[in-house]
Amino acid sequence: MPAIIEPPPGPQEPLPPLWKRLAWFVGLAVAASGATLIVAYGLRALLK
Repeated sequence: MPAIIEPPPGPQEPLPPLWKRLAWFVGLAVAASGATLIVAYGLRALLK
């Protein structure tokens, strides 16, 4: 059965391009902010 999750890169492998790493960072930050916003407004609606 093939591996579903890739192992971490080896010490000799080059890093992915900077734009790709920044895109992942921005995407995760936006997703985390959105999840926090949804939870905050959900709790606010329950408390009113």
